[in-house]
Amino acid sequence: MKIDGGCHCGKVSFAAEIDPEKVSICHCTDCQNLTGSAYRVVVPAPKAGFKLSGTLKTYIKTAESGNKRMQGFCPECGTPIYSTTPTDQQVYGLRIGTIRQRAELRPKKQLWCRSALQWAQDIRA
Repeated sequence: MKIDGGCHCGKVSFAAEIDPEKVSICHCTDCQNLTGSAYRVVVPAPKAGFKLSGTLKTYIKTAESGNKRMQGFCPECGTPIYSTTPTDQQVYGLRIGTIRQRAELRPKKQLWCRSALQWAQDIRA
């Protein structure tokens, strides 16, 4: 599926080719902290189909496991755009909220559920 999106202020934009079946929710405490929310929704985008316009600021996060992830965000408005490995980036974990077609990207799995906030598991209107 072809998607496009960008940051809140418009200084960063992107286009990508993704598999909508790979959308996931991560409940880890790092994702909660980095998003300022209860979880992060993400979809992988292979490097070959990912095009970025604009310059990002990056931050290297080290998980409890010791794994490192580079977080890319707009230096102007702070919108998180993706995460990837700090070296040899082959896949970018795009943030669903930055994708224009987000309404079509229903999550298929949840990760790190042991860190999930109990109320985030059952929100109904």
